[in-house]
Amino acid sequence: MLSDVRFRLPVVLVLALLVHTTVLPEFRIAGVMPDVMLLLAVAAGLEGGPMYGALMGFGAGMLADLVLSTPLGLSSLVFTVVGYAVGVTKGGLLRDTWWFPVLVAMVASSAGVGLFALAATVIGDTHVLNAHLTTIMLVVGATDGILAPLVVRLVRWSLAGRHPMRAFVE
Repeated sequence: MLSDVRFRLPVVLVLALLVHTTVLPEFRIAGVMPDVMLLLAVAAGLEGGPMYGALMGFGAGMLADLVLSTPLGLSSLVFTVVGYAVGVTKGGLLRDTWWFPVLVAMVASSAGVGLFALAATVIGDTHVLNAHLTTIMLVVGATDGILAPLVVRLVRWSLAGRHPMRAFVE
C-alpha cells in the first residue's frame, strides 16, 4: 500500500498543506513565511521532470488556493508553470552536487512569487504588486532553499521510481 504513487502523492500534498497552514506561519522573517506548496512544485520538477512538476504544481496550487484569499486557480496556474519550467530546464544542468536543489529552489521560488504577483496584476488584483514584493521574493527564495533538501526527499519518496502519469492510468 505505501509503495503506491496514488497513495503517496495525496499524502505528501495534504502533509505539506498542514505544515504550510499550521507550522510555517510561526516562522516569519520580515512578515513573510516560506511557501512549501510552491516548493513542492519545484521539487517535483527537479525529481520527476516537467510532467511530474506540472502535476504536483497543479495539485499543490489548488490546495493552496483553498486557504488563500486570492482568486481560485491563480496559485494553481503559477505553480503548474513553475513546476513544468523547472522540469524542462533541469535537463542539461549539473545535478550531482548537494547545492543544486538548494540553488534551483531559491531561484524558482523567487521567480514563482514574482510570476504570482504579475498574474494577479493581470487579472486585476493590483494590491499584490507593491514595494514589499522584493522582500517577499527574497525571503521565500531563501527559506525555500533551506527547506529544499527535505522537500526533495519527500517528493522523491512520493514518486517512488514510477512514472507519474502511469500511476493514474493503471
